[in-house]
Amino acid sequence: MTILDKIVRHKMEEVEQRKELFPVKLLEKSIYYDTPTVSLKKYLLREDKSGIIAEFKRHSPSKGDINPFAKVEQVTIGYMQAGASALSVLTDEKFFKGKSADLKEARAFNFCPILRKDFIIDPYQIFEARSIGADVILLIAECLEAKQVKVLAGLAKSLGLEVLMEIHSEEQLSKLCPEIDVVGVNNRNLKDFSVSIQTSIGLFDKIPADFVRISESGISDPNAIVQLRQVGFQGFLIGEHFMKTPEPAKACQEFINRINAIEDLLENAIA
Repeated sequence: MTILDKIVRHKMEEVEQRKELFPVKLLEKSIYYDTPTVSLKKYLLREDKSGIIAEFKRHSPSKGDINPFAKVEQVTIGYMQAGASALSVLTDEKFFKGKSADLKEARAFNFCPILRKDFIIDPYQIFEARSIGADVILLIAECLEAKQVKVLAGLAKSLGLEVLMEIHSEEQLSKLCPEIDVVGVNNRNLKDFSVSIQTSIGLFDKIPADFVRISESGISDPNAIVQLRQVGFQGFLIGEHFMKTPEPAKACQEFINRINAIEDLLENAIA
């Protein structure tokens, strides 16, 4: 059994428990439930932004603790001040030590798109995402059938949420549907956990241009962003590279500054 299988199995049990504790009727009473959402697509396409979706991530099953004492308010505000286009907040508790309260706190201090980073397998989780202030949900193609993707994405759209579908292979593109807004290529090989941006580069032309296309996982070099932009990617999800430092927001700012410097050099060289 893979770690993804273990996560999904536990998530099924967790969702059933949460349904009893917090029924949908209760979630609908949240102050965030009917508030307008912020478009991730629009923010990724803004020329005054970096295209970076900066992630708040305390822990991972493979790396252990990354930054367990990081403060949501400080890090997320800093990310946006640094020029990030959006935020991603882990809400899985058992495997990533995240929580819904982290996303609520990020929402309270930031007007920007916020992705709920979790393993969504049940419609209940989409109502939950709306109630905690998320603007975007993540659907991982690896753990969902095509019919599930369409149903979950359709529900998200009906609630005003955007949908990011994450793929690991070309075969998973068959699960795309019109309700998807953004397609993310995860650069991590699920068999050996190796990471390479060549995964994104190889899949870029396979993804229909109707979707905003982003690259995820293992991006730690500003030169990689420049290369991915040249290919055509419009967004880049980065978490661990920033979060493993004592000051994630400062690391994000320095990273974006280096991207800008590299691109200025390239433009001057061409000129």
